[in-house]
Amino acid sequence: MTEAAHAEHAGPILRLRGIGRRYGGLHAVSDVDLDVAHGERRAILGPNGAGKTTLFNVISGDVAPTAGTIEFLGEDTTRTPARRRARLGMSRTYQKSRLFLGLTVEDNLYLAVLGVRSGHLRPVAHRGKDGAIREEARELAAAVGMTSTLGTLVGSLSHGEQRQLEVGMARAGNPKLMMLDEPASGLSRGERVALTDMLLDLDPSITLILIEHDMDVALRVAGKVTMMHDGRKVVEGTPDEIRANQMVHDLYLGKGHQPDA
Repeated sequence: MTEAAHAEHAGPILRLRGIGRRYGGLHAVSDVDLDVAHGERRAILGPNGAGKTTLFNVISGDVAPTAGTIEFLGEDTTRTPARRRARLGMSRTYQKSRLFLGLTVEDNLYLAVLGVRSGHLRPVAHRGKDGAIREEARELAAAVGMTSTLGTLVGSLSHGEQRQLEVGMARAGNPKLMMLDEPASGLSRGERVALTDMLLDLDPSITLILIEHDMDVALRVAGKVTMMHDGRKVVEGTPDEIRANQMVHDLYLGKGHQPDA
């Protein structure tokens, strides 16, 4: 690795300081500090309403924080538009599907690549450029095991296959940071195993943060875990430390917890 590359990776790829998001009197996220290293696999856990998706929305630029700062790749992106964050190398999926159900798998991947490259559709096709984008779309399909469904309409895919496709679309443009919001939601046991294997095979140069309710998936994929409750970060540690933490067990069993002041 060159000296410049060493310098680039010296600090965290993502740094949050005092991040908050308020909706009127509701503090959806409060005073969150988070450092994520280059190439790290981080899981964010917590019961419903913990603030996990709101935190993703703030990091990705879908909503602005009401407090705190965000640095991505050493650059202050607190007020940077979501589209520019994507071009810097940040991608994400959503709890609710944003796929084009009436288009094929290849077309969805094509649009994902095009969106990262240019941010808009071209009214007239450019044979050279479109050919290269189509090829990249097919490579993405291969990376997530969907080559055989390239010509299939997305609306006819199983729920698990649609989740696979979303991961493929999140990989468009070779992101440096990929954020997955509950990728295992609604999957069968077999589909969860397949998804976990796919995430474990992810290029180690891609940093991964995932929100997940399925602790088996999260703790197998992640090297470090952050636990949230009532909009705050309450526990952080390795998967083994999280498994042994009584507070985590209490939260997932529905017992109340008041974080320390």
